[in-house]
Amino acid sequence: MPTLLLLALVGFGAQAINSSLGMGYGVTSTTALLALGTTPALASATVNFSQVGSQLVSGLAHWRFGNVDWRIVWRIGLPGAAGAFVGATFLSWLSTEAAGPLMSGILLVLGSYILVRFTVRGTPRGNLGKPLRSAFLAPLGLVGGFLNSTGGGGWGPVGTSALLASGRTEPRTVVGSISAAEFAVVVAGSAGFLVGLGLGGVNLSWVGVMLAGGVVAAPVAAWLARHIPPRMLGSLVGGLIVVTNVRTLLHLEGVSASLAAEIITLVAVGLVWVAAVGWSARAHRAERAAAAATAVPVPAGLPAVRR
Repeated sequence: MPTLLLLALVGFGAQAINSSLGMGYGVTSTTALLALGTTPALASATVNFSQVGSQLVSGLAHWRFGNVDWRIVWRIGLPGAAGAFVGATFLSWLSTEAAGPLMSGILLVLGSYILVRFTVRGTPRGNLGKPLRSAFLAPLGLVGGFLNSTGGGGWGPVGTSALLASGRTEPRTVVGSISAAEFAVVVAGSAGFLVGLGLGGVNLSWVGVMLAGGVVAAPVAAWLARHIPPRMLGSLVGGLIVVTNVRTLLHLEGVSASLAAEIITLVAVGLVWVAAVGWSARAHRAERAAAAATAVPVPAGLPAVRR
């Protein structure tokens, strides 16, 4: 029972992060499942199965809020689904010994990217209104879908970050469109795991509680985003993923790290994480102060005007 409650909270938190940032469900929940001792293939399969329902709700919520550009969804979602199916079947065929280091390594890279991305750059914008080409979206979707299955996450870190970096689409539209397209990605990934693994080793009760937590979180993620700045949330999530997977890699068979070396490594990584969150908080306060300074005071009841 405590495990099921923990997984429900993991599903809730991961989907809240994912719906707010456009990334984070896979890498967050897969990291938690690996920490519980689940094999890499089963962890990724569980994440994909549980995310089908929550991602459908998330996509619909973003659509209702006007955050979805369907031209982006179709052009990135279909290649993403193809990549997810291939990645799921590929991971299903790998041995546990080979898949463990692979998944932890991918998660470490993705977590580091999220940490650096939101700490250093925040949420960039520019070139708004310029169209995104299929030659850019299709390969991006293919790679993101493949990583989403093999690494237990990657669709958001790859897709959301690339679209934000292009600066051609409003951040809220990027998050909404990536979330809507991710439904096709997790459905295809789940189909791939069904082909490669079946349902024999999948704990359906784990899938159910994570799905329930995610479904509850999806429509209230907008509320969460208003209270926790995306820049800080990205740093918090990225650091958590990095610390957890560094510890996992240090415990892999064949890695001869002494207890002292493990403690020093984890403390060093933890200090970097704390510094990153502090930097993000300071940058957020500076951005708010700058925005307030450029606002022209207006009578009550009228919208603020920028200089």
